[in-house]
Formats: sequence, C-alpha cells, structure tokens
Amino acid sequence: MTSSDGAWHPGSYLRFAGERARPFVELVARVAAEEPRVVVDLGCGEGSLTASLARRWPGARVTGVDSSPEMLAAASASASDRVSFELGDVADWAPSEPVDVVVSNAVLHWVPGHAELMARWAGALPPGGWLAVQVPGNFRNPTHALLAELCRSPGWADRLADAGPAPDTVLEPAGYAEVLTGAGLAADVWETTYLHVLTGTDPVLAWVRSTVLRPVLARLDDDDAARFTEAYAAALRNAYPARPDGTTLLPFRRVFAVGSRPLSAG
Repeated sequence: MTSSDGAWHPGSYLRFAGERARPFVELVARVAAEEPRVVVDLGCGEGSLTASLARRWPGARVTGVDSSPEMLAAASASASDRVSFELGDVADWAPSEPVDVVVSNAVLHWVPGHAELMARWAGALPPGGWLAVQVPGNFRNPTHALLAELCRSPGWADRLADAGPAPDTVLEPAGYAEVLTGAGLAADVWETTYLHVLTGTDPVLAWVRSTVLRPVLARLDDDDAARFTEAYAAALRNAYPARPDGTTLLPFRRVFAVGSRPLSAG
C-alpha cells in the first residue's frame, strides 16, 4: 500500500469495522419493510454489511454496488445465491426494476449534489418502498476543518486548495427531511454523535486515513504525502489529545434519513 495511490484499501477501512458497522445497523433497524423482494446497497464497500441485509430479509435478492474494484474484490467473499455485487458509480445508479429497499450508508457525502440524487431515488420507489441513508455530519469538526485548513496553507495550496472537505458537504437533518417529504415519502430523520474510544499511535489519523484523507493524499507523490500526513497528524494530536490511560476520544456525528412510500394514498 502506497500512501498516495488513491485506492480504497479494505484492510485499512476495516480497522474500525465495529465502529463503522454500528451506524449501518441502527439505520437499517428503522426500515420496517416486511417482505421486500429486491434490496440494493449503494456504496457497499467490502460487502459484509450488505450480506447482513440478506439475513435481515430472507426472501430478498440483495445487490451491492460500489465503484471500487478493491472493495468489490473483498466483497466477493460475501456473495451467495441471494447476494451479488456489481461495479458502478452510485451517482449514475438508477433502478432497472422496482426496488423495495434502497440503502446508502456513509457514501453520499462523496457525491456533489447528492440531495438531488436522493430525490430521484426516492421518486423511483414503488408503493411500500423504503430509502435509508446515513452520512457523516462532522465536516465542521477538527478532523475535517484542520485538514481543509492545511490544504489551503502556504506550501500546499497550489496543489490542494480545493481538495479539503467543505463544511457544507452534507445537509442538516431538516434538509434531508425536506428531500424525503418533497418526494412524497414519510420521513424519519435523526442525528447521533458517537464517542469513539480509540487506541494506538495517532488513532484519529488512522481513522481518517482510509476516508477523508485518502483523496487528498492521492494528489501527492509519496514524499509529499508523508510530509503532509505528519503535519496533519501533529494538528490532530493537539485537537484530540491522548488521555492519561492512553486512549483518545473521537466524537463523530452522523445524520440518518429514512423514508417510506405509503402503500396507498388512503
């Protein structure tokens, strides 16, 4: 693994698999579809959570879609007679048949204009269909604000000024409620701030390395990526100091939006 290749690395992402799985579980728990036949997981990653949807709905055919060949290679281990995976960009996805449940977990913040995309997905739901979306809501937190500030700093701005995360990348919960209700869905929207207890050396850096830091480092060669990473790590250590017991607390806000189309107008 080189630091600047820009590829998704399942091993790095799975270092915090438990913490990343919890929002998915809590999102899907609010989907009250009884006997869906077709379920799609958009941005399925390495596939283990996608496979859990087949266990949740034993009568469903489940398809995971992801744009990363590396993630899909890992996902093949979770394939079965009812679970399949395909390469595709969620920004271009449109249902080719009625889809009873559409899930998109921690993906849409990568897609500019994703509110319009959500509205299209919602509009395509059949009666009784469900759309469930979760996005990180921490773009104003130090993990992201410090990264954006460093990208705009002297020495990096010529290459990275537009690479840092923008504070308005995702909507506030009320914005997602508007998207869902505007598409004729009953909306269930909420937010949760998880307080992750991390261990190890520079654990916050390890957390973001496989997510928000990845596209920034993709613009740099290995030497510059190492210099940038060390400067960012120092800023993170100051913002998220280790506690006396050696652990580090990382508050992480997430926004959840679940919508359902009524079976009938009555």
